[in-house]
Amino acid sequence: MHNSRKEDYLIIKGARQNNLKNIDVIIPHNKLTVITGISGSGKSSLAFDTIYAEGQWRFIECMSSYARVFIEKLPRPDVDLIDNLRPTIALEQRNPIKGSRATVGTHTEIYDYLRIIFSKVAKPVCPKCNEEIKSWNSSKLTQELLEKYAGKRAFIVFETDESKEKLIQLGFSRVLIFENNNPIVKELTKSDEKLKMVIVDRLVLSNASRLNDSLEIAFRMGQVKIYIVEDANLLHFFSEPICPYCGMKTSEPSPLLFSFNHPHGACPQCKGFGYLLKYDESIIVPDKELSLAEGAIEIWEKPTLKWWKQQLLKGAKLSGINVNIPYRMLSQEQKNLIFTGNQYFYGVNDFLEELEKKRYKVHVRVFLSRIRKPVVCPHCKGKRLKDTALMFKINGLDIGDINFMSISQLKEWIQSLKLSQEEAKISEEPLRQISEKLEFLERVGLSYLTLDRQIKTLSGGEYQRLNISNQLSNRLTATLYVLDEPTVGLHPKDTDRIIAVLKDLTEYGNTVVVVEHDKDVIKNADWLIELGPGGGSLGGEVVYSGELKKFLNLDTVTANYLKKSECLAIKNYKNLFKNFITLKNAHGHNLKNITVHFPMNALTVVTGISGSGKSSLVVDTFYKAVANQLGIDTQKALAFEDIEGVKNIKAIKLIDQSPIGRTPKSMPVTYLGLYGKIRDIFASQKEAKLRGFSSGAFSVNSPQGYCPQCKGEGYIRVQMFFFEDLFLPCEDCEGKRFRKEVLEVKYKDKNIHEVLSMSFDEAYEFFYEDNILREKINLIRELGLGYLRLGQPATTLSGGEAQRIKICEEILSSITGKKSTLKGVVYILDEPTVGLHYEDIKKFLNIVKRLLDKSATVIIIEHNLQVISEAQWIIDLGPEGGDKGGHLLYEGDLTEFLKLENSYTAKYLREYLKS
Repeated sequence: MHNSRKEDYLIIKGARQNNLKNIDVIIPHNKLTVITGISGSGKSSLAFDTIYAEGQWRFIECMSSYARVFIEKLPRPDVDLIDNLRPTIALEQRNPIKGSRATVGTHTEIYDYLRIIFSKVAKPVCPKCNEEIKSWNSSKLTQELLEKYAGKRAFIVFETDESKEKLIQLGFSRVLIFENNNPIVKELTKSDEKLKMVIVDRLVLSNASRLNDSLEIAFRMGQVKIYIVEDANLLHFFSEPICPYCGMKTSEPSPLLFSFNHPHGACPQCKGFGYLLKYDESIIVPDKELSLAEGAIEIWEKPTLKWWKQQLLKGAKLSGINVNIPYRMLSQEQKNLIFTGNQYFYGVNDFLEELEKKRYKVHVRVFLSRIRKPVVCPHCKGKRLKDTALMFKINGLDIGDINFMSISQLKEWIQSLKLSQEEAKISEEPLRQISEKLEFLERVGLSYLTLDRQIKTLSGGEYQRLNISNQLSNRLTATLYVLDEPTVGLHPKDTDRIIAVLKDLTEYGNTVVVVEHDKDVIKNADWLIELGPGGGSLGGEVVYSGELKKFLNLDTVTANYLKKSECLAIKNYKNLFKNFITLKNAHGHNLKNITVHFPMNALTVVTGISGSGKSSLVVDTFYKAVANQLGIDTQKALAFEDIEGVKNIKAIKLIDQSPIGRTPKSMPVTYLGLYGKIRDIFASQKEAKLRGFSSGAFSVNSPQGYCPQCKGEGYIRVQMFFFEDLFLPCEDCEGKRFRKEVLEVKYKDKNIHEVLSMSFDEAYEFFYEDNILREKINLIRELGLGYLRLGQPATTLSGGEAQRIKICEEILSSITGKKSTLKGVVYILDEPTVGLHYEDIKKFLNIVKRLLDKSATVIIIEHNLQVISEAQWIIDLGPEGGDKGGHLLYEGDLTEFLKLENSYTAKYLREYLKS
């Protein structure tokens, strides 16, 4: 610790969590510490499962007696001592939000500040007359009249339901009437039949005091009208906010009126979601080349729904609909009739109404969700709010218009705001808070996000950076932040911003611990911890802990990676590719009408800075367009003109970072299809046969074998209501998942629980004699996942790990075969290098090369320069994110790309290859 005080460090002694091997480390406070090492070396075990878990344990320990009931059951991290631990906040990549109501605006509180501003400053505008709706009092109206009509003669009158006797009694004696559009002053008498405009005063508009007094009387008596003599103009003024032209009323604004999460403000039609779920004809009738007789209405092709199809065919003939021609050739009127039905047959809508009555059944709800698609609410046009809220505008825009803006657009709007002195003073503080939050969002590279973007649609990296910006704006001090790869999903151009933000957190007086592989982040660390030397059982040791300067003199995997890049021979692939899939004039989201070529049997890398349109192009347009034509997927692609060359594609597979399962029962070994073979091995043991156990007894999903208390999950879930639910080890099976008698069956002295607890590296040796298992497990090890446990719950896997397991599952059957079985198969990978060390990326690229050797086509969305440098074809989008992105900057091979001057990616790639 040099000459520093003990209090200046977080001290960890004897950490044995997961694969950590009784390690001792110190972490300096108020500094940026980076924990690095190859995949599975124990980085997350130290950062999250030890440091953060202890912080969480201590936090719950300080809480109510109800919470403390569970603290004794919640296992503490396996560590001897953690000293000088500060309050801990973890910012993970996992995006836990599943609901549709949480948006970027609400999550960052920017929308909440906008609601305050609109409730204080916005002016209601009549949607029919397009005129501002004002409410008046005597002082406001005095000022208005003297500004616009000074020196002119005027009558101040009011209309009322009061009796004439009462008005005369109060001293009013004259009324104003119009005959042939000419004003006439007449004495007020009891015999007058019609209600007249009662005159309060007749004056020249110059004396403010007299005018104000007269107006006060008029407002007190009834509806105020001012007749300007010179202009022959009768003006109406209301004490309530009512349109003077059409009489439309509006309510007084409050922050709640602008909330789409509250009934007071939410659109009554879409309930504040901004869209409605409608049954989609393209899903109900996926193949319009089929006739009704051939099964065009696919949902009625199931044997249990045969009656619906038969009655349609009979009724359709009676209705003059030809059931033997392709569905697309039917007139629109006939198609509508098929859905609505008539006296001869029940239509599709009748069938769906019947199903709606059975929504209490889970399988019915699942079925209905599959044939619906969200469409923009026709009432609020996606703005989520009721009409009265959208009447209020600032500088011509309602809060729904503001909510559609991106972070950068909102910043420009705030800077261009034109407010009166009084309005500026009222909105000064909320505008300051918004501007500060916008600045932090720009700094973490999220300026392209719109306020109405749903949080559930953000990637793990985007969600984490959103939380980082929130923490910056909170300006906490003396806090320990634990972050998981904050540069994930970021272009190298934006990495410097993240480093600056992390440094800012330390300057506030916080300790920042980051699990990271990025070279630039590591080089900017104040303190570095490398774990290893390998992954899984070969990891968990401290390779180095200290300052960066000394680290660069060492001979470790990471130190060597920092010091140099491997010299790559740049290959020229120009004119090599003959078959292309051509996507013409893609213009969905921010894509600017671009035409893009994807070569077959090639590694194509689509790159560009965050928000430049990569996912919009590859996933939302290209993948969905091809999948639709192949009948694989029914989701509608973003707008494009045409796609050519699909005849060359047999199958297209999107391998993203979504989980491989939602429950602890989902495991890599089941997803990869290895569990059945392992269960058969256990069922073939002598002890299993004596007890009458089939292979099902060794399944975590079978009542025959799983622990009846935890149902094979190994954990009991305890709902904590205001906190995240706790998962406590099952007391009956001690977290082993199986019945005691099942665990007594052993193979090579290991029971089924012990086998599922093995890493794939250990399983490779354990099942070495079984050729099939050995070969499949080895592929997983080659992909750098040997450290994962066979029975590791899917809920604990990172997005990158889940994605690489999917890659393994996809290629297991073909990659191990001798024949080329992947010609015409297109794989789309979305940032597959997430969570991978430099060494592991090399392993991943070797697997990609094996796919290419089998004639597959691989398209990768990626920022990683190491992967881009290996690309055979590059598609670069930009030049910026959001509205300034979506342009095709380049498509072609690497040699020409490196000469490009207007591309951030080309610039950073040149620097990477020179280093």
